[in-house]
Amino acid sequence: MEWEGDGMKISDADVQDFAFKALDAFKIEIPSWGFANTGTRFGKFAQAAAATTTEEKFADAGEVNRLTGVTPTVALHVLWDLPNGRKDVPEVKALERRFGVKSGSINPNLFQDQEYKYGSLCNPSAEIRGRALDHMLDSIEIGKALESRDISLWMADGSNYPGTQSIRKRITWLEEALRTSHDHLAPDQRLLVEYKPFEPAFYHTDIADWGMSIHFARVAGPRAVVLVDTGHHYNGQNIEQIVAWLLHTNMLGGFHFNDRRYADDDLTLGSIDPYQIFRIFHEIHAAVDDGLSPEIAYMIDQSHNLKGKMEAMVQTVMTAQELYLKAALVDREQLDVLQQKCELVAAEELYRGAFWRDVRPLTQAWREARGLPADPLKALHESGYVERAARERGSRSMAVSSYA
Repeated sequence: MEWEGDGMKISDADVQDFAFKALDAFKIEIPSWGFANTGTRFGKFAQAAAATTTEEKFADAGEVNRLTGVTPTVALHVLWDLPNGRKDVPEVKALERRFGVKSGSINPNLFQDQEYKYGSLCNPSAEIRGRALDHMLDSIEIGKALESRDISLWMADGSNYPGTQSIRKRITWLEEALRTSHDHLAPDQRLLVEYKPFEPAFYHTDIADWGMSIHFARVAGPRAVVLVDTGHHYNGQNIEQIVAWLLHTNMLGGFHFNDRRYADDDLTLGSIDPYQIFRIFHEIHAAVDDGLSPEIAYMIDQSHNLKGKMEAMVQTVMTAQELYLKAALVDREQLDVLQQKCELVAAEELYRGAFWRDVRPLTQAWREARGLPADPLKALHESGYVERAARERGSRSMAVSSYA
């Protein structure tokens, strides 16, 4: 195995050293809700091994990190994981110590309560907007107590029918709420503003695309940036171009990685279009090569109903590593030469060649060198972890009917 680079042959040892450094730098956050029983709008298919408590979610997250070595943080949903708010912080800190993973991004819940039927931070009722803002501020304080850098905001706010809401008033209400939220951030905290084109709002969504997300982040303040969910785009949309623009404007804060067949998520990362994730990672590597220093939070946002939850999470992490490494191995110096000469076929073949390269031997060698299982999925199966969880949790897991 030799790597062609700028007319030179690069040795196996040099490739491996480069690959190991790239893999050492890659960390990805996993979601607590990815281990719980969840469902679609049509129903839920329970799994006996699904987590039913925050403790069990931390246990599962710790096991994924033990097997893969690259998932040191777990994203938390406030109402699902800290139902009593700041009172639950000591318990969560104890779980961090017990299971060897830290709290990651804090996700406010602005879509579940009945009072949010017509919106949360954009609700026509000033009273309901105030309660939603209080929840945002409580979430920020939880983040401070858990030493979590990122507050990750997604809202279901919008409307279903023309003429039923004032779009411009809702813009103003959201601007005010985000400015206030930003003012309460600690100096080392960030506000990540996510967008989604539709669903559950089918006429207009209050943060519907990356342009609106940039606007709201800029209005909020300098520690607000954009979060890109790879499932929240229309079919055919060029997500890597969006990523390039956000990198160029220094507004890219993080990702929720998954995959989608149409315009929503929850499929396993890379299961539908792995080439797209490769292209996104390439834009990030290229920006770093050009001297940019983006602070990007890589996060998974998936919750499986058909695949086993532990198996799906480990599979996702392994796939993310492979695609990240494929993109790292693009010979960008030679690619730049070919781009400047407009040698289209040669440039495309160099680019595609990196994608088609089988990097699994490199990721396996990296794991072995770091004292990790060479094949995390096989190690999970052989450990009996899922079977033990099913036995211990089964009666509770199969009876749970709440979303998370």
